[in-house]
Amino acid sequence: MKIIKEKKHRLGEEIYIGERPISFTLCIKDRKQYFTNASSFKVFEQILLGELKSFDCFAFIYLFMPDHVHLVLGGNNSSSNVKKCLEMFKQKSGYYLNKNAVYFKWQKDYYDHILRSKENLEIHLKYILTNPVRAGITDYWKKYPFKGSTIYNLNEWD
Repeated sequence: MKIIKEKKHRLGEEIYIGERPISFTLCIKDRKQYFTNASSFKVFEQILLGELKSFDCFAFIYLFMPDHVHLVLGGNNSSSNVKKCLEMFKQKSGYYLNKNAVYFKWQKDYYDHILRSKENLEIHLKYILTNPVRAGITDYWKKYPFKGSTIYNLNEWD
């Protein structure tokens, strides 16, 4: 029997270190809807904020949809490791799920994308913020409660 190795699809580790913005999408396994109330969002938001602080990173934005999470993260300095921050968030929040919501788990992997220009970043942030509108959850992105930023006041955005 031949064992098939999973193809590596991550960029080199050095790409994730520093100040560049990187967008991540994490999905709940089988697309089950977990982030449907303030209490589940708040627990995960606190885990995320703790890991951002631990790894000297920040969130341009984070948005928790019912079955997935969008994060656009950056490092505060040239030695910040955004990937390690994301992976520790996923590990700690996965542990929380295992202990408190056993029918929910993170999907094995996640999607990531490096944003290469300021224009690309702005378009991407606005696209993520309007995700709840496109999904029919709300009629205006500012009304959607499960979002945040550690550097922007989203209430000031148009």
